[in-house]
Amino acid sequence: MHVLLAVLLGVIALLWILETIEIARGVGSLPRLADAPPLEDARCPTVSILVTARDEAAKLPGALRTLLAQDYPNYEVVAVDDRSLDGTRAILEAAARANPKLKCVSVDALPSLWLGKPHGLQQAYEHSAGEWLVFTDADVHFAPDVLRRAVALVLSNDWDHLTLLGRVEMYGFFEKIAMTFFGLLFVMTSKPWRARDRKSASYVGVGAFQLVSRTSYEAMGTHRRLHMEVVDDMKLAKLMKQTGGRSGAATAGEAVRVRWHDGVRNMVRGTTKNFFAAAEYRSSLAVGRMAGLLMMFVFPVAGFAFARGWALAFCGVAAALPAVLEAAAALECGESPFWGLSHPIGALIFVWMLARSMIVTLWQGGVVWRGTFYPLGDLRRSIV
Repeated sequence: MHVLLAVLLGVIALLWILETIEIARGVGSLPRLADAPPLEDARCPTVSILVTARDEAAKLPGALRTLLAQDYPNYEVVAVDDRSLDGTRAILEAAARANPKLKCVSVDALPSLWLGKPHGLQQAYEHSAGEWLVFTDADVHFAPDVLRRAVALVLSNDWDHLTLLGRVEMYGFFEKIAMTFFGLLFVMTSKPWRARDRKSASYVGVGAFQLVSRTSYEAMGTHRRLHMEVVDDMKLAKLMKQTGGRSGAATAGEAVRVRWHDGVRNMVRGTTKNFFAAAEYRSSLAVGRMAGLLMMFVFPVAGFAFARGWALAFCGVAAALPAVLEAAAALECGESPFWGLSHPIGALIFVWMLARSMIVTLWQGGVVWRGTFYPLGDLRRSIV
């Protein structure tokens, strides 16, 4: 029994050593937006920033101000109000009257077999004119030079698609535990440095900032290909790569900021629609991921209570390395590295989030998003 335990923990420790080496090399190879020289006016192609919002009256004004304050000569913002019941439409219409860069589009009814967000972004695209398209969310804040530097980055690297990894604002004890763990988990699972490798199947896309050439976006089929995709941001990146687009990722730091969810409870509720969707609505895959989280993050720490000899040494390695990696993720988010010590708690929170997402989705037979219910059968048939 002790030998089997030592072997199991040894395998986990080895996996963590290999993962740590790849993450250290990979993250270090990601370009930084701040290092990209701002593009001069004469080389700036036209850009359309596309955003869709539903009931975002609280967060939209601050984000919209940053979108309309870009130091870029040839751009527009196309904002879609998706059936809002609060003051979102009035905010957009007033801003459009005050600023000619903003074009406001209203959606009063959602067509069959369309999720609200993909449909809103499709409408934004259809009302846009830019050679390049930026897909973002209604609560994201941009630094004034984001467009100049991001466009410079894609042009210098000959990319068709760029994802910027920005800063997530977080407050509160458990929110910081969950968010720093999410940062580590995202890097581990998406491996953004592989996106630029055309031989790799890896891809990465986040809702806060994706810059896409119009030609490549149209070649992949636009958001019509994503009409029922809950995780549309990642699947946009997947389709871009599958259809021959050249992708890349870069770190943006404070230049792209978002307050994702207000508190861990809202995070749990807000991701109910997402986590099981990310597992392609497959219970076996979701359960396997939960088991993997427990085995990699929780089991080595629990092993300190009963492991001896080599097994205890392997526990130390398998517990220390994820702590170091999460500490680095916390520093990237502007937080204390001591949050790295909380990774077993973060793993337990995410196991619960995934389990809850699976149970709720199966129990109600689908997901509810932006006030509309979508049957599980329709969602499964439309997976990209």
